[in-house]
Amino acid sequence: VQLQASGGGLVQAGGSLRLSCVASGSIFGINDMDWYRQAPGNQREWVATISTAGTSNYASSVKGRFTISRDNAKNTAYLQMNSLKPEDTAVYTCRAAVRPLSDRDVYFSYWGPGTLVTVSS
Repeated sequence: VQLQASGGGLVQAGGSLRLSCVASGSIFGINDMDWYRQAPGNQREWVATISTAGTSNYASSVKGRFTISRDNAKNTAYLQMNSLKPEDTAVYTCRAAVRPLSDRDVYFSYWGPGTLVTVSS
């Protein structure tokens, strides 16, 4: 199982970006999918989570500006980021709780390599 995030880039403050996270491989099912971020010199912080049913939760720092969504048929989660601020600059990483075909009764956490988001002032 592999996760791949994409969609990062350089944007001016107030702008928008949409990140994607695709899970691929021998997947039986996916439970929660999350986004995390890590700014230079800071610890990784949780950004948002979405359940299989579409229930979402957000960190207070992004609530109202970011929207997490998913396409279960494509094993993909998205993070729509609006009204971006310089303090949103970070490497954004996705995580998924996956039931692999080889062990359908257990969820494993998989992480993908991050995608860099840079917001200029």
